[in-house]
Amino acid sequence: MKTLNAAIIGCGAIHATHVEALKQLPNVSLRAIAETDVNRGRQLAALYGCHFYHNYHEMLLDDAIDVVHICTPHDRHKPMILAALAAGKQVFCEKPAVMSALDVAEIQTATLDASGILGICYQNRLNPTSIAIGQQLQADTIGKMLAIKAVLTWSRTDSYYTDSPWRGQHATEGGCLLINQAIHTLDLMQWFGQGVVRVKGVVDSSWLAEVIEGEDSAMATFAFRNGARGLFYASNCHTANSPLQLEIHGEKGTLQLEGNELWRVRDGTRQKLASDVPPDGSGKSYWGVGHQQAIRQFYAAIENPAAGRWCGINEAAQSLQIVDAIYRSSQLRRWINLEK
Repeated sequence: MKTLNAAIIGCGAIHATHVEALKQLPNVSLRAIAETDVNRGRQLAALYGCHFYHNYHEMLLDDAIDVVHICTPHDRHKPMILAALAAGKQVFCEKPAVMSALDVAEIQTATLDASGILGICYQNRLNPTSIAIGQQLQADTIGKMLAIKAVLTWSRTDSYYTDSPWRGQHATEGGCLLINQAIHTLDLMQWFGQGVVRVKGVVDSSWLAEVIEGEDSAMATFAFRNGARGLFYASNCHTANSPLQLEIHGEKGTLQLEGNELWRVRDGTRQKLASDVPPDGSGKSYWGVGHQQAIRQFYAAIENPAAGRWCGINEAAQSLQIVDAIYRSSQLRRWINLEK
């Protein structure tokens, strides 16, 4: 099997997760990194034993690079995706692919003309609890779905934004809480509910209002394509990063995700179905444990796109559409229909 040479653009906090995932893959080698901070880039390149580029366009000229991972601020995703696809690379990008649903069409067109594939990292779909929820719904263990409720309360300090000024700004992040922290929860909700047909939402900023342009809190009600109702609340104003609370209510029972554990409540009995906590008891990060699996699946898809399972631009566009709809609903104070 041919060795695939990978490169990473952007060496912020999340890039290390990609580096570790690549180490676990057979026949994959980290060939290069691109980073605008020259000192940091050179230090990391020496640590990883790979090439360093200050300009990612120069890096894309390297024909030996097969796969490009994009780990940069949101506003850089679109031009980097387009450039990497045009250079004939396979591309794996952190969410969101773009900052607005209006930009999705340009990416979709680019993928049609590209020799490589594009994957977007929605790793929470691959958490053990998420997989178990999908299996329970497929097996119809709780009957017809009536509602999905999700509560996400995390903590983001002033310094989280001031230390990385691109965060919290409309021009560079595309919003704030919804498009960054909560988009994974919105993606899971629409995935389990088979898509969203209409949305009514409100966004606001309170504790972080003097630091960010965007919202630090949001709430929304959804109508799902499968007929169920959705209730959503999220905030970055908590004093801790609490695990996602998600509940799916059905006619015959309820699925409850609490403290990283999935339970099924049916006929007065509560049964544990899955856990995202590793067997060694080390616990999981509050944002999920699916990164390594998402990257592994993407590389499998490179070998065989027809048989591969990865989140492409069409799937990623659905959560972006919901984010846009909540923003518009909050501005217009009315329901937003998503069905064409």
